[in-house]
Amino acid sequence: MSGDYSFSLTTFSPSGKLGQIEHALNAVNRGVTSIGIKATNGVVIATEKKSASTLIDDESTEKVAVICDSIGMVYSGMGPDFRLLVSRARKYAQQYKQLYMENPPTRILVEQIARVMQDYTHRGGVRPFGVSLLIVGYDEVNGPSLYQVDPSGSYWAWKASAIGKNMINAKTFLEKRYNDEIELEDAVHTAILTLKEGFEGQITETSLEIGIIGTSTIGVAGKDREEFPLFRKLSPSEVKDYLANIA
Repeated sequence: MSGDYSFSLTTFSPSGKLGQIEHALNAVNRGVTSIGIKATNGVVIATEKKSASTLIDDESTEKVAVICDSIGMVYSGMGPDFRLLVSRARKYAQQYKQLYMENPPTRILVEQIARVMQDYTHRGGVRPFGVSLLIVGYDEVNGPSLYQVDPSGSYWAWKASAIGKNMINAKTFLEKRYNDEIELEDAVHTAILTLKEGFEGQITETSLEIGIIGTSTIGVAGKDREEFPLFRKLSPSEVKDYLANIA
């Protein structure tokens, strides 16, 4: 058995490392930068959106995904792996709502996705997911929350985080800018400024994807009007307005 083959197996090396996890993290670190910031009244996630060719229809690609009304996520790494995890997350959210008549708490969904990713680190015939995720949501118990999930299945709650190729510089920038009193509007501006620091070329409304969830309420039509926070993606015109304000 060659050294390269044994190193790629999902077993521990003598030094206690899993070679496949390190390869997966390398895939994440080659991905575009993604940012997440928790504010006092909501959470924002933002990422670069770059096409390999001007001939690609940008509307056919999605980097910020809506999981359910109250949860969204973004990734850095391999797009196909992300799409599979989005599908798993949406399916779980639907099952939870059918059973309990409400959306899952953010932490519960994060635990489910982390369990799927961890399972792929040791199951025979598969490889770990080549993505790291930033998952945001809002629920009555925890309020606004931000989690990062890595290919190993490890996850943490963050006030602000960055993943992808410019992760180190982005985290340094966030450490200087972040404070516990930041509000959602300022968090969106900070996320854009953080991405702008490491952006190659000119940043435009079509080169960013941004998702937010805030404590501002959305009305539901009906005899009894219910109000709840809603995760949504900003439109290109909204992103353009934010860019104009920080130019």
